[in-house]
Amino acid sequence: MKPQEASECCGPIDDLLDAELFKALGEPTRLKLLSCLAKCGRPCSVTELTECCAVDFSVVSRHLSLLQKAGVLTATKEGRTVFYAVRYKHLTEAFRALAKSIEDCRPKRRSAKK
Repeated sequence: MKPQEASECCGPIDDLLDAELFKALGEPTRLKLLSCLAKCGRPCSVTELTECCAVDFSVVSRHLSLLQKAGVLTATKEGRTVFYAVRYKHLTEAFRALAKSIEDCRPKRRSAKK
């Protein structure tokens, strides 16, 4: 198939390549925050997560909000404190589906003639 034909064809990969998700994950500070939060294994406050990086509270808060909007995190407010948690199931399902879709696009190997 030619690239022009492929671009006009809609497949599962088109829906699974979520630009908002990849934009959210494409920034080093956000990746560090996600990694820290995932390793903690529990919801953490913005204040706690500020200790993971060398940026101000407000910057951490904005990064976490963006990760939440992209579907990476959940946010729960208790009083004036916001706790963020990783959406483990959502992320693993999204990446597994994307990996399968990429695998399905791969050309089949031709068997060698003997």
